[in-house]
Amino acid sequence: MIRTTLASISILLALALPAAADEFIASPTLRTSVTVTSDVVRIGDLIDNAGSAALIPVYRSPDLGTTGTLTVGQVLSVLRAKQVIGVMTGDIKEVQVTRLARTLASKEIENAVAAALERRFGLGEAANITVTFDRGVADMRLDASNTGALQPVATRYDARSGRFDVGFEIANDSNPAPTRLRFTGTAIETVEVAVLTRDIDRAELLKSSDLSLERRPRAEITGEPAGRDRSIGMQLRRPMRAGTPLRIADIVKPDFVLRDQAVTIIYQVPGLYLTTRGKAVENGAEGDSISVLNLQSKRTLTGIVTGRGQVTVQGASQSAPMVPAVEQTSSIKRGETPAPVDTAALVRSLVQAPASPAQVAQAKVAQAQIPQARISQAPAKSE
Repeated sequence: MIRTTLASISILLALALPAAADEFIASPTLRTSVTVTSDVVRIGDLIDNAGSAALIPVYRSPDLGTTGTLTVGQVLSVLRAKQVIGVMTGDIKEVQVTRLARTLASKEIENAVAAALERRFGLGEAANITVTFDRGVADMRLDASNTGALQPVATRYDARSGRFDVGFEIANDSNPAPTRLRFTGTAIETVEVAVLTRDIDRAELLKSSDLSLERRPRAEITGEPAGRDRSIGMQLRRPMRAGTPLRIADIVKPDFVLRDQAVTIIYQVPGLYLTTRGKAVENGAEGDSISVLNLQSKRTLTGIVTGRGQVTVQGASQSAPMVPAVEQTSSIKRGETPAPVDTAALVRSLVQAPASPAQVAQAKVAQAQIPQARISQAPAKSE
């Protein structure tokens, strides 16, 4: 009898244990935080092990990209109305519900419009296109299912007014039809250019504080725009007012020599280095070729500006001919050494004053009194 009773109890326990295990596993449990992608919150979003009630909608989702809060009492009340009871809440006080979204930043939209116009309608690089929307475009939030890229499908542009009308499509994971967006406004090509911060005279050297870097419409700049770094230390070709954008054609190297300025003339050939006083005939920047007057010889020379108030003459100047030495015609063959330069004659051409007419006439008379020597050469004998 006792054995029969024990066997019966064992069988009952064996039958009851699986049911108890199933009941434990199936106990619904409330979640602390919930993320949703659709416009409604379902029971399956709020609790685990919701069973067949998981797809029942109970709340409207928060706005795209925002988070809402529900108290546990509110959630349990709604669940009981849907015949869901016995929910395990633990020590949870409230449930946070976040709706996922895809955010399109305003800069991303602006770049997409510029890319759609790039190298079209007479415009240049997208980085140089400035876009202004008819209505201020803030960051846009789309449903998280919009995972595709912004693809331009219709682009219109009026080059005269700068007006644009661009349509985009975005692929949608939950809908075969893409999401469509449209933007209108104006777009102009701009360039970075150095702009004067104050009135500048022609003789002034441009300093860092005299220039700012701005973006100006390309149509306002005729020619190549001047950069800020390239303009520092240069001079203007003419006086200009503050706010004027600079072009390459507006700036020049600073003048190291001014017209009528006293200069040092350096005469330099291999093995010879001379300096003398002179006066500049014209303005010149470093590296320019200008004319200078030798104050000692009164000759006009052509030299290269090599420093402030300094002009270097390399060899004889075309405007200051050298005193001729012995006239001769020679043909240098390969392997022969050319005749040495008459350094003394070169020096005389630089520092000596030109001969007066009386001196020239006297030299001609003296030359006429010297009899000419005739040189004859007997023909060579043949062997």
